[in-house]
Amino acid sequence: MEVVSAGNFHAQALAYAADLLASVCADVAAISERRVDRLLDPARSRGLPAFLSPEPGLNSGLMIAQYTAAALVAALRAAATPLAVQSASTSAGQEDHVSMSFEAAQRTRRSVTQLRAVLAVELLCVAQALELRAPLRPAPATQRLLGAIRRLCPPLGADRVLAGDLAAVDGWLRDEGWAGALAGVVEPLR
Repeated sequence: MEVVSAGNFHAQALAYAADLLASVCADVAAISERRVDRLLDPARSRGLPAFLSPEPGLNSGLMIAQYTAAALVAALRAAATPLAVQSASTSAGQEDHVSMSFEAAQRTRRSVTQLRAVLAVELLCVAQALELRAPLRPAPATQRLLGAIRRLCPPLGADRVLAGDLAAVDGWLRDEGWAGALAGVVEPLR
């Protein structure tokens, strides 16, 4: 008997992994947005002002940032539909099962980007909430992260456009600036 490899590689396992990661992105983003909701709601934030605004009622604070996070969560949930099961016959019926791994990987890449944007909203809200809790001070590692975020963008006083702040925090997350901020305070993550 002779076995000859024809190189008919099938990427179904990659498609399954990408589908799972897209689902995880949607779930983590939903959890993050729910924490933001809790911080912005004066009925559940244990003494923080509405929408983390120093002057609620006059200003909308971080309310619109939450809208952004909620919209991203909706998009992530829609994108969490598995693609590995969307096979179609191709190549004049010669390829009876196509893994859809490329499409799944591309979708998941977008999901990771959208998740990072939701986490940027949460970090901006957390930084504002921590400062509104003064004179209480966070733990040293959290204090380092707060300082790094504040070097990127100032606290929110009166309402302003937050697109630049959110983009700066998103870039900081993407470029792993958070890891540099923690250097010397916690052990390096591996």
